[in-house]
Amino acid sequence: MAGLPHPEHPDITAAMWEQIDAVIERHRGVPGSVIAVLRECQQIVGYLPVELIDAIAAGLNLPRSDVFGVASFYSLFSLKPKGRNLIKVCMGTACYVKGIKEVITRIEAHFRVAPGGTSADRRFSLEAVRCLGACGLAPVMVVNSDTYGDMKADRVIEVLEPYS
Repeated sequence: MAGLPHPEHPDITAAMWEQIDAVIERHRGVPGSVIAVLRECQQIVGYLPVELIDAIAAGLNLPRSDVFGVASFYSLFSLKPKGRNLIKVCMGTACYVKGIKEVITRIEAHFRVAPGGTSADRRFSLEAVRCLGACGLAPVMVVNSDTYGDMKADRVIEVLEPYS
């Protein structure tokens, strides 16, 4: 695999390909290493584009469908680019009743990102989750590891602006 030309991909630099090649080489011939290789490669690139899955399959001498099957099965893997900041909004009953839907609508309109998606500039990924376990703070939003309680639509943009 090392020394072979790699497909051009806007998110994978030559230095990243070198790291990827090293990961594949270290795991080549090791039974059951697909998850470890996918995890390490996702840490390098941030997600698993098709070109990367193809390179992993070729490097490990496995069918592409096997590698893709593992990558698409486990929720820890992402086949789509993620934002630099992850916004999780709680859709639990307490948060929903207290107005989280309006918060989501404001985020969608201002940053042009829908739940389950990533903004074009990759600044934010937005996830609507079932419960964040902070019902007493409803409505709740978590950005990366920062928790915001009593979140209101009229202040959500102000809260998110500092995140670059």
